[in-house]
Parts: sequence; C-alpha cells; structure tokens
Amino acid sequence: MIVRISGEEQYELADDQADRLNELEHVVIDVVDGGREAEFSAAYQALLDFVRAGGSVVGDDDIHTSDVILPPSDLTFAEAGREFTGEGLIPD
Repeated sequence: MIVRISGEEQYELADDQADRLNELEHVVIDVVDGGREAEFSAAYQALLDFVRAGGSVVGDDDIHTSDVILPPSDLTFAEAGREFTGEGLIPD
C-alpha cells in the first residue's frame, strides 16, 4: 500500500500493516466525530508517525499512484472535520 502524506513523502507500507493503519485512522475519526478537539493532535500525530516509522520512503525516481493521501501534518481540527468522516480516507 502506498500512502502519501501531503506536503511530504510517499511511503510504502506492507500489506500486513493495513489493519493497524485503519485502527489509527478510526481513532482519529472517533475523536473528530466526538468533538474532542483536545485529543485530535495526538491522535493524528500517531497516525502520521505510524506511516513514517512503518513505511519505506518511495524514492523520487519511483512513480507510484498513492492508495491513500493523508492531509498534511498541520491539519487543524476544523479541517479534519471535513476529511475524517464516515468511513474515512483509508479503504478497509
């Protein structure tokens, strides 16, 4: 699975990491849906950290279509309300 973090890199994650990626996204969705703004930054950072730490950076010479595009790390809670709704950005 290829995941792009907007404004950063593309990362290749192993297929067996998809479940954890989905779990972390659902935490973000629950925080946003619950209006828990104070918890948002930590929840979103955990999702981004997982991608950065668990994925391999796709080199600039390798052209891949992203399976998922995550918003930039400076995403605000208000913006997240438009991005992380319903089923989220990451396909189950």
